[in-house]
Amino acid sequence: MTSTVTSPPRIIRIGSRKSQLALVQTYWIQKKLQEAFPDRQFEVQTMSTHGDKILDVALSKIGDKGLFTKELELGMINNEIDFAVHSLKDLPTKLPEGLVLGVVTERENPADALVVHQKHQDKQIDTLPAGAVVGTSSLRRLAQLRHHFPHLSFKDVRGNLNTRLKKLDDGDYDALILAVAGLERLEMSDRIHQKLPSEVSLHAVGQGALGIECRGDDTEVLELLKAIEHQPTTQRCYAERSFLRELEGGCQVPIGVNTQLEGTTLTLTGIVASVDGTKFVKDTVTGEATNAEQLGIELAGKLREQGAQEILDKIFTEIQRDSDK
Repeated sequence: MTSTVTSPPRIIRIGSRKSQLALVQTYWIQKKLQEAFPDRQFEVQTMSTHGDKILDVALSKIGDKGLFTKELELGMINNEIDFAVHSLKDLPTKLPEGLVLGVVTERENPADALVVHQKHQDKQIDTLPAGAVVGTSSLRRLAQLRHHFPHLSFKDVRGNLNTRLKKLDDGDYDALILAVAGLERLEMSDRIHQKLPSEVSLHAVGQGALGIECRGDDTEVLELLKAIEHQPTTQRCYAERSFLRELEGGCQVPIGVNTQLEGTTLTLTGIVASVDGTKFVKDTVTGEATNAEQLGIELAGKLREQGAQEILDKIFTEIQRDSDK
């Protein structure tokens, strides 16, 4: 009687950036998959991305297409890793040929947070004194806050979360605007002074959710990833990404969103703003969650009718001019 030798299941290689937040997120995904598939082996491999290496230049001036994803995507294309864990807000809406957004995980709070220097503990975003220096590396946040609070002063801030917080505590800034989700994932919720309402700051597309990118023909990995998919978040984020894709905007343009899902009804709100905050178009669409991507396209069309494309074209021209210097 002949015995058959069964090959052990392949080891699944997970790609991650090296930043503290990226690793926390990636190890969380690894843990969830390990719990779902205890007989499988998942190992983490880290890579430095272009965005991680350049810390002295504003993000908007070094381009945004794949700023935090390109090296990981090459790793998948070259079969060095099997999938990559991204903060979904960093993942471009147009992916390289052969790669797909495999799943989206359950979203954390997508709001922006105000973090203040200790001397402003009695202040909120609307009561900070005139000239207070607020740090942000996001044109989306910058444009909206300039629109609502033109009396404040804004200054670019780069580096990992600990670096940014040290600059704040050292007095280089009066306040910072950061993502609630990132602070919570790093167990720094105590630094959240105020969660900004959507009336003040619509969040980034995909903010608070993790996106798992993988090879489109890797059916084994796609099947494994289904165990961590969260359908309501997926519908919300697909609407947001469709809106962004239709406007041809990268992560470093002033485009903000908010999505609400009640039953099967999805409401998508979006804004496009000029960097100085003086031009601002905003609208809302509602429809069936199963038509999430079509809702994004519909909202983009409504904002175009109100002048969104002219605002974006001017921004793209200015960004291109700065990058050519």
